[in-house]
Amino acid sequence: MPAVLANMGSRSASWFYIFSYFVLSICGSIHAANNCNGPLLSVLPESSFKSSSTSSNSQLPHSAKLNRREGEGGWAPERSDRQPWLQLDLRQKMEVTAIATQGRSGSSDWVTSFMLLFSDSGLAWKQYGQSEDTGTYTGNTNSEGVVQHKLVHSITARFLRFIPVDWSTTGWIGLRVEVYGCVYKSDVADFNGRSALLYRFNQKSQRTVKDVISLRFKSYGADGVLMHGEGHRGDYLTLELHHGTLALHLNLDDAKLYPSSANVSVFLGCLLDDQLWHYVLVKRSNKQVNLTVDGHTRHLSTTGVQDSLEVDYELSFGGIPIPGKPGSFLRKNFHGCIENLYYNGVNIINLAKRRKLQIHSVGNVTFSCSEPQPQMVSTTFLSSSSSYLSLPLEPLGVWGLDVHFHFRTWNQEGLLFSTGLAQGSQHLVLQISRGQLHLMVHGAAEQKTNISIEGSVTDGLWHSVSLSYRDRMVSLVLDNEPTSTMEVQSHADSGNGVFFGGCPQYSGGCKNPTVAFQGCMRQILLNNQLMDLPRVQQGLLGNYSKLQFDICGIRNRCLPNFCEHDGRCTQSWDTFYCDCSGTGYTGETCHNSIYEASCEAHRQMGSTSGYFHIDPDGSGPLKATLVYCNMTEDKVWTVVGHNNSGFVNVTGATTKEPYVMRFNYTASLEQLRTLIGRSEHCQQEVVYSCRKSRLFNTWDGRPLSWWLDGSGEKQTYWGGSVPGVQQCSCSLEENCIDMNYFCNCDADTHLWVNDTGLLSYKDHLPLTEIVIGDTNRTGSAAVYRVGSLHCNGDRFLWNAASFYPGSSSLHFPKFQAELSADISLYFKTTASSGVLLENLGTSDFITLKLTTPSAITFIFDVGNGPVDLTVTSPVPLNDKQWHYVRAERNLKEASLQVDQLPLHTLEAPSEGHYRLQLKSLLFIGGSTFKESSFLGCIRALTLNGVTLDLEEQAKLTPGVTPGCPGHCSGSASVCHNRGRCMEKNSGYVCDCTHSAYNGPHCKKEVSMTFESGSSVTLTFQMPFPVMHNRDRGSQSSSSQPVHSQSSAIYAHNGESRENVAFSFLTTHTPAMLLCVSTYHQQYLAIILANNGSLQIWFHLNREKRAAIFTPKASSLADGQLHRVQVHREGKDLYVQIDKDINQKYNLFSDMKMNTLRSLTLGKVTGTSAGHAGLAEEVIRAGSKGFIGCLSSVQFNYLTPLKTAILNHGSSLVHVLGNLVESNCGALADSTTSQSTSEGVDRGIDRLKKTRSDSAVIGGLITVVFLITLCAVAVTSCFLYRRYSDTHPQEKSSISQKKDPRHSPEHSYPAGLENSYPVDLVLDLNLDLLSSVSHSRMEYYI
Repeated sequence: MPAVLANMGSRSASWFYIFSYFVLSICGSIHAANNCNGPLLSVLPESSFKSSSTSSNSQLPHSAKLNRREGEGGWAPERSDRQPWLQLDLRQKMEVTAIATQGRSGSSDWVTSFMLLFSDSGLAWKQYGQSEDTGTYTGNTNSEGVVQHKLVHSITARFLRFIPVDWSTTGWIGLRVEVYGCVYKSDVADFNGRSALLYRFNQKSQRTVKDVISLRFKSYGADGVLMHGEGHRGDYLTLELHHGTLALHLNLDDAKLYPSSANVSVFLGCLLDDQLWHYVLVKRSNKQVNLTVDGHTRHLSTTGVQDSLEVDYELSFGGIPIPGKPGSFLRKNFHGCIENLYYNGVNIINLAKRRKLQIHSVGNVTFSCSEPQPQMVSTTFLSSSSSYLSLPLEPLGVWGLDVHFHFRTWNQEGLLFSTGLAQGSQHLVLQISRGQLHLMVHGAAEQKTNISIEGSVTDGLWHSVSLSYRDRMVSLVLDNEPTSTMEVQSHADSGNGVFFGGCPQYSGGCKNPTVAFQGCMRQILLNNQLMDLPRVQQGLLGNYSKLQFDICGIRNRCLPNFCEHDGRCTQSWDTFYCDCSGTGYTGETCHNSIYEASCEAHRQMGSTSGYFHIDPDGSGPLKATLVYCNMTEDKVWTVVGHNNSGFVNVTGATTKEPYVMRFNYTASLEQLRTLIGRSEHCQQEVVYSCRKSRLFNTWDGRPLSWWLDGSGEKQTYWGGSVPGVQQCSCSLEENCIDMNYFCNCDADTHLWVNDTGLLSYKDHLPLTEIVIGDTNRTGSAAVYRVGSLHCNGDRFLWNAASFYPGSSSLHFPKFQAELSADISLYFKTTASSGVLLENLGTSDFITLKLTTPSAITFIFDVGNGPVDLTVTSPVPLNDKQWHYVRAERNLKEASLQVDQLPLHTLEAPSEGHYRLQLKSLLFIGGSTFKESSFLGCIRALTLNGVTLDLEEQAKLTPGVTPGCPGHCSGSASVCHNRGRCMEKNSGYVCDCTHSAYNGPHCKKEVSMTFESGSSVTLTFQMPFPVMHNRDRGSQSSSSQPVHSQSSAIYAHNGESRENVAFSFLTTHTPAMLLCVSTYHQQYLAIILANNGSLQIWFHLNREKRAAIFTPKASSLADGQLHRVQVHREGKDLYVQIDKDINQKYNLFSDMKMNTLRSLTLGKVTGTSAGHAGLAEEVIRAGSKGFIGCLSSVQFNYLTPLKTAILNHGSSLVHVLGNLVESNCGALADSTTSQSTSEGVDRGIDRLKKTRSDSAVIGGLITVVFLITLCAVAVTSCFLYRRYSDTHPQEKSSISQKKDPRHSPEHSYPAGLENSYPVDLVLDLNLDLLSSVSHSRMEYYI
């Protein structure tokens, strides 16, 4: 009777299950119509719930339904369970849109965070991410509350698994769950790798200008054709998997008519052979194509002539059958499942299921997705230091061992397999080293690699390894390639077992030769026995550490590509890396431009006229552009040329068939708009001469000639006039040849007349096209020339606002800084604290503030908790001087730099949130809560390459005024050659610390005469950072204060750049002018060859020969003073000699000059050269040294001549021979005067004749001068007495300055009182000098 009841119970359960799913199917349809959010677990049987373990019989997995109180009210695992999980079988493929969790009823057990996995088979699992940047969900804080999560993207799966990550601190894991969604329906086809579907057209061929293809696929292999179509004229479209990446190949052109027209290919995605579903969408409109894989889109345009795709007869899916050869295919077929396959609205699989005539099947295509056999279950090795899998070996009846497994990883190093040998402590080790597979015997007398297989195995793809050990012979097979063998001196020791992925800390001999393996393994077989990994997980077989079973956790960290500006992304298991070579950008994510923002910035670096790259939008999306910087005495002009700068003669043009010329500039229109917007003034000259050719003189007012502006808009005013009127410059100047007309050309005279003028309305520049339409009459002609675009000034460099007491701040739209944010600004204040910038989100925020008089703090939160960086200056920052601040945050790190103090960085976590979600307004000079408002000035505030217009916003904000009071707050340069303007109470002083010049305005040259055998060498101690040029934000070295000994050496700057400038005078060759070497055998040498020509030697890669450049073949050893400037940015090298030589060269490498070793002027000795590996010609020039005069030498921020004078006694400054301070300019003048002495003598006679008349006039002038001098002396005496009576303390301090005992600079040579010793640059351990020496000359205004 009990058996009968049991049987009836079983049948009842079956009928209940069938009825439940009937109801569920109906409900699923209703739910689908109602956003698919119905509960799915209420009708599931107990067998649908599984778990890794159970704490007791009353805490079984089927008790884990939401709000259930039966038993002990939920599921709880055993406390010894190392990897607990709760699994749900939804019985069929469902679309899941939301989940909910709850703790165990009436207990202290709940889960505070968890992961969610999903699967079709219950064997191969994938983790579902709540968002792109986190894979964990927030759980419960008590046992009864329900926490629901709506999924951003719905899951289509049959199985779900909840993995507890953290749980109650007062109890244990307790879980009740609910899943919401509906039944998922789809049309699916299964391809076994030897089958395909053909979709045949109703006509012979089909031509389309638009195509839409969508599908979902699940692949069991890394390669295979998903779709293909081609036409007889050469058109084709192919969609295929290639090494786990989706590739789209497309050609629209006739191969016969356009044989040189290449096809286009685009690749997207990675790891697509993970046996999980992936979504693909291809949209084409004419030549524009979008390829989308799992939400990531890549855009491309075809490069050919045609814009339509012509396909003959059919499209194939799953493979490319060879006509006339049944069962044969052109490429490797797809092995896996495809569902919901649509081509231009046609459901291909649905037609195949209904056996429609348009569809033809090749091979065995079924309409249900089968799982591959045998099932391949993966295991993830999580840690590069402590992951391992230990498995026992059965006693080997014969001395042999067979090992087989699959692995995939990104890491270049890792231990794959190790086992002991019978002879002593030797181990057979299979490992990855430098990306390749190596097999070796550890512990042998000769520890060397015995087998090394070429080819990378760290590409993220699955690789198979077979290792066989028989009769002391070991054979190794990788990916079915030819077998490699070697002989060993010992048998395998079956008693030790084997280790996969790594070795435990105490393993009796097994040691990780490099690091443990970090990646995935599957199909592990020992002696042809498949290892039962679930038993390992349950503790019934072997041992393990830091493994995750049933899942391959490998991630593609390069999709999306977070390397900006076309940086190349590579990755390891934990993170990604950006290769910025050749991009013009630097930094961890190629975010920061290596170029200056403007020609004005180049001038403030001390550069003279020449060609330079500038990047007006900095870290913005636009690339840098090459321009000519014309440095005049009062202005700096940025010049951008175009393709037609000469004079052009125009005849035969009419209004119906006008002459049209399009101008293409050396910069894109977007770059030009940015440059124009940043400049204070721009202009473009249009030279126009005409004869019997009118511009605007028509009866109906229609212009006969016009031009197009930068936006493509038609403009009918001419050069020198103003927008909106059809006039020329002569009309405004009222000097037209015929005042009845507004242009000279409109007089329609037979004589040549001119209507030349400047276009200076910035919104209309540059001129992009000119149209001329009245030169077809007899005698008609026109000649024109459109000049280059000229811009001057940088209206953002000194764009400032002043903040006064009263909690006022400037407001701007929110900062767009989700993935990367860089903030740079200058500030000056007398306050002890204040908020410089703040932007808030719901929980995220970003803040930059002055926290103490000497500290700047950068704080932000992207969802992982607040992160703060603080830089403390050795001197106060509230000293009323300009200070520079740059803060950056990206996915790799956060950094903060103040002035030129050492950069502070903090590495970002590899997991967790990474998007900065801001919502409120951006506050400048204050905060949302009106606390700690800033008091002072802020200027040049730039966010991600966009400079905010503080002055315009300040005009609209009470309590804030545009500009900043002070003598160092304007664009006028009062300090030259990198000199820094410093405010004083009643004037300013120029700090020449980082200038190669001296004097009140840093214009006085520092020169030394070198005799035979003399030299100056600066040596640098290891470790020593790369000799960087200043950080990207240091836009204005002339206004950037450095109140300590900190140097640009410490600036974080991954740039490959050097700046060299000096003047020299000599008549001797060969000669060594300058030599810089590093600890990595790199060097830069500037020499004079035997013939006197200047040679520049760059040796950046010790594996290659040095690059040699000769800008001028003629001799420079001519006794004249020559100025040389060398500027490198990446692979671009710019050389300027005097004012007549401007050359650009390309280097083979853009490597950085790392870890500076020495810098030498003059004779190079073995000690000074170190181990730089100098070329023979360089050594020969170095041995000769330099005889002559060197002046104003600068290498980046090093000034070796000044350093040698100021720190002559330092052990790191080596001076050989006799060096004499001199004036190279005066020597050059004296040389010139000797050559002209004869001409002077010839003029003496003429001077004698006029001397008598000049004497009378000179006597009168002398009397007037003496009277004036006496009056000035009496006035000065009177003012001095009054000043002494009112300022006794200052008088005392002044007298104290005169006492050399109180002057720290009393021993300095004359003319160098305006310079700091650059002792921190050289690590000389000298005393810290004050920010402004009392002995400096001050100019009071």
